[in-house]
Amino acid sequence: MDVDCLPFKDTGYFSPLICDYLDEKKELRLFYGRFPELKNFEGQMEEKAKSFPKSNREVLHRALQGQYKNTKASKKTQDHIKQLKVPTTFTVVTGHQLNLFTGPLYFLYKIITTINLSKELKQAYPKFNFVPIYWMATEDHDFEEINYFNFRGKKLKWNRDASGAVGHLKTDGLKEVYDAFANELGSGTNAETLKALFTEAYLKHETLTEAARYLANALFGEQGLVILDGDDALLKQLSVPYAKIDIVDRTPFKKVSETILELESVSDKYRIQVNPREINYFYLIDGVRERIIEQNGVFSVNGTEIQFSKEALLTELENHPERFSPNVIARPLYQEVILPNLCYIGGGGEIAYWLELKSMFGAMKVPFPILLLRNSALIISDKQHKKLEKMGLSAQNLFLDQTSLINKKVRGISNIDIDFSPQKQLLQEQFKTLYELAELTDVSFLGAVKAQEKKQKKGLDNLEKRLLKAQKRKLKDHVIRLTEIQNELFPNRSLQERTLNFSEFYLEMGENLIPKLSKALKPFQLQFLVLRH
Repeated sequence: MDVDCLPFKDTGYFSPLICDYLDEKKELRLFYGRFPELKNFEGQMEEKAKSFPKSNREVLHRALQGQYKNTKASKKTQDHIKQLKVPTTFTVVTGHQLNLFTGPLYFLYKIITTINLSKELKQAYPKFNFVPIYWMATEDHDFEEINYFNFRGKKLKWNRDASGAVGHLKTDGLKEVYDAFANELGSGTNAETLKALFTEAYLKHETLTEAARYLANALFGEQGLVILDGDDALLKQLSVPYAKIDIVDRTPFKKVSETILELESVSDKYRIQVNPREINYFYLIDGVRERIIEQNGVFSVNGTEIQFSKEALLTELENHPERFSPNVIARPLYQEVILPNLCYIGGGGEIAYWLELKSMFGAMKVPFPILLLRNSALIISDKQHKKLEKMGLSAQNLFLDQTSLINKKVRGISNIDIDFSPQKQLLQEQFKTLYELAELTDVSFLGAVKAQEKKQKKGLDNLEKRLLKAQKRKLKDHVIRLTEIQNELFPNRSLQERTLNFSEFYLEMGENLIPKLSKALKPFQLQFLVLRH
């Protein structure tokens, strides 16, 4: 793949907070630990090694062995799991929901960035081991966010009632989704591979957790990816002391609330991604994942009749930690408690909420990981690239909003000058003279002069717009071609990676897709990539 790139802030698709983070804006320095540069990982390893006990490694190893009991792991993945028992082994992590058939394309980008980072770290620090981890969001309960994927402009949706943690859901009813998908795929070697992959993952596994694990392992197991399910009683036992602090002292609520106010004081353009709750845990049992709330010393499970006294709730936590499910605030802390982790890799929204958490980590005495924005990319085929060249457009031009892009193109190819800037400048100079004359004669005329200036400038603006509109009609074919290719590459006027499923590209590239992406994506590049294949 040929690779081009542009700054994230030039795409128009990334928030001011993320762009300022990447620019290392000094006002944001308090909200993260070490910036994602290769040299900074040495200090991160030293800090993590001091705080991560050997006993936690033993628990992690035992839990992963149990989770992989029915999964055929590659030799590389097996080695990585064994290495986690060794004090010189660290992890890099990404997480993702259990989206049907991976969901949007950036699922691949997240995991490839994580695998590539582990490789780069091994080259830079050969005495240490680095394990890429995919954290499955099995405890999430937002079924409507994960029950579909897009293929060739159609939404293939799993229709069923659901409650509780999505990872517990049975895969009943997915045969209908498969039939619709298979019908759209058609025939051919790559199509048959995709059909087999969907069948093995979703029609031959009982729960969504098992299906998602199979799928991720099938795609990335040979590269040594370790797939982790945090919904595990062994692992959750390690988080009990931190859950107690959350439930009793409300430290996370206090610290994150303070940080949000500090972030908002830096810039009113920063959008706060998540807000903490007084208690940042759900109660999790079959078919139920509901917030734990406290009123007048009584702890209840929202929407149910389940209640506890403070003492009874803490006893329940000790005896059944698997029933306590962390929310978006508590989950990152849980992750860093159970893993010898150095870096979290996520999208813009994820990095934004991690920036709210540093003071909470400090209060809990848990090292804060390095935060790395995952690779983002636009994939363009040779055919599409040739169309762009023929129209005299660069890939970067396509990131303009559609109206601006069309206006830019029409102005560029028009045989008449549609830019009235010289006339506007001349008008401004003429009125400057009129203002001076009015001041020397009768200042009461200043208002009349100003009104006339406004009227004539507006008249020029209207003429310019009418002329541009007329040229658009005249150049209708150019406008149609331009609109078509932008809509192809930015479906629903959104980034390709947020809408399309990997299967569309697998049909074209087959088993070469992931190796090509792996070669093109560079974790430390910190720019938006344009990939031509």
